[in-house]
Amino acid sequence: MARKKTLKIATFNVNGVNTRLAHLLGWLKKEQPDIVGLQELKALDGAFPEDAIREAGYGAIWQGQRSWNGVALLAKGQDPVESRRGLPWDPKDEQSRYIEAAIHGIVVGCLYLPNGNPQPGLKFDYKLKWMARLQHHAKTLVDLPHPVALIGDFNVVPTDEDIYDPKGWRRDALLQPESREAFFKLLEQGWTDSLLTIHGSNSGVFTFWDYFRQHAERDRGLRIDHLLLNPVLAKRLKDAGVDRWVRLQEKASDHAPSWIQVGA
Repeated sequence: MARKKTLKIATFNVNGVNTRLAHLLGWLKKEQPDIVGLQELKALDGAFPEDAIREAGYGAIWQGQRSWNGVALLAKGQDPVESRRGLPWDPKDEQSRYIEAAIHGIVVGCLYLPNGNPQPGLKFDYKLKWMARLQHHAKTLVDLPHPVALIGDFNVVPTDEDIYDPKGWRRDALLQPESREAFFKLLEQGWTDSLLTIHGSNSGVFTFWDYFRQHAERDRGLRIDHLLLNPVLAKRLKDAGVDRWVRLQEKASDHAPSWIQVGA
């Protein structure tokens, strides 16, 4: 069998893995990503649809949680080799928001960063503390001699160009100066924002559309799902995009899968 020339890595906040299972399986069949990070499973570990995903050709690891949160990594044609679940430096944190594995020769961290609303308040404080922990852990990954990707729902709109109406969302936790500063401190470690690199600023590329006023159909969205690459993997970046057609399906998640193609 000829070796693949590229790998497709995708992230998808599925907003309920069992509720949207048909959407997920349809997307996997059509787009055939090699590596997938899922967020917001909204299911306990025992309720994760492992059999259906394995029948689709993917091995998986996951960390579930009742009613909310939850992350997973899928690997086409193999089982992910888990290296971490949960961020370090807070053993009391029981929220299921980070899982990491080696897949197809790439270290992949899949994350579901806290939303932080309402702000100010305890939820926003937790968001900033979680981002600080992410920065510490990302620092141990960025300079590895191996390719590394941090993918997921970061719940941060990096700039006003990454949202259809920054004025209307100004008080939201996703746009706060502290959230943005923490995101850019992460990038300053040496991570590449792949969607931005391929499409440029002010491109109108969004990954999330809320359920109000036909925002998905009108493409009034936000860019909050990101795929960050360390320098070793960034050199192999070839393309990036968003499968918006998934969001336009009936009863879809409010996110669409975001993806990159890298040299294998």
